[in-house]
Amino acid sequence: MSLARPITFWIAAVAIGLAVLVVLRDIMLPFVAGMALAYLLDPVVRRLQRFGVRRSLSTLAIMALFMISTGALIVFTVPLIAADISAFVENLPTYMRRLQGFVTDPSRPWLGKLIGEGLRDADQSAAELTTLGVGFLRSLLSDGRTLLSIFSLLVVTPIVTFFLIQEWPRMLRAIDGGVPAAHREQVRALAHEVDETVSGFVRGQGLICLVLATFYALALSLVGLKHGVVIGVSSGLISFIPYLGSLSGVVVSVCMAIVQSWPDRTLIYGVIGVFFVGQCVADYILAPYLIGPRVKLNPVWLMFAMFAFGSIFGLVGLLIAVPMAAATGVLVRFGLGRYYASTVHTGGAVTPPAGSDPPAM
Repeated sequence: MSLARPITFWIAAVAIGLAVLVVLRDIMLPFVAGMALAYLLDPVVRRLQRFGVRRSLSTLAIMALFMISTGALIVFTVPLIAADISAFVENLPTYMRRLQGFVTDPSRPWLGKLIGEGLRDADQSAAELTTLGVGFLRSLLSDGRTLLSIFSLLVVTPIVTFFLIQEWPRMLRAIDGGVPAAHREQVRALAHEVDETVSGFVRGQGLICLVLATFYALALSLVGLKHGVVIGVSSGLISFIPYLGSLSGVVVSVCMAIVQSWPDRTLIYGVIGVFFVGQCVADYILAPYLIGPRVKLNPVWLMFAMFAFGSIFGLVGLLIAVPMAAATGVLVRFGLGRYYASTVHTGGAVTPPAGSDPPAM
């Protein structure tokens, strides 16, 4: 009974928290984003504190450096990406005509039957796509909730981040003090494992995304692919979900290479080689060094969590998907470990049988 009450309490707390997120998901984005930034920047602040710098000054310096770096990155990259998108929209009718010719080629009748019906009038299709994209952007800019979200991200999130970093040690002490004393050490061990998983994955995978985004953008531009900067940066950033970025990047890049250089296949082989090299570097060089074997997050489970939480909670769900997936995986492994060590599974044996380690999740 003593163990059932804490479990019931934490299940109820998680359920109430998720219910609050569902109800208030439209206004929770800056606060969840601020908490995520505070979690990522707190280790840097603690390192500065070890050199004798006060926590308030450390927080202010780190926040100022982060905002200046982010602003400089936006100022440098947005004009390039905007120019690339503008060129893509301008050349869209030409791309659609080339794609129409490729699809309706008599040597590939199966392809024409499959998708050729939607490409009978390339110019009309290009105009419809352009109108749809412009209308979507206008609807976003005219939507009061979108403008409020943008304003809150730019103004509210830094304020929330600053105060959360300031109060981070007190928050942790308050949470630790609220855990029943009989189970405090066990909860600390589980929380430490969740923290290692989340921090290791987020920081490691974040660096991998930046490296891949830079590599893909430069390599696709060097092999001669038009709009390679936008495709490469997008593919690299989407790589936060393992393998999704490279797969989507290959599909988009091959389609772009077809409309750009068909029937010459050199460019197609070039873009496939770029993504093959990038994925090999990420899997066999960057991931073992930056993430390591301690981070037990199955890519399929992570992908499911990102899609599920994103569908339910929107952008807020994408921010909480990784910690929730990590926490769920740690708790499931802990529960399975307890089950494998119990007499229910072992039939009265003292130790669990060989090969009964809980699976990674």
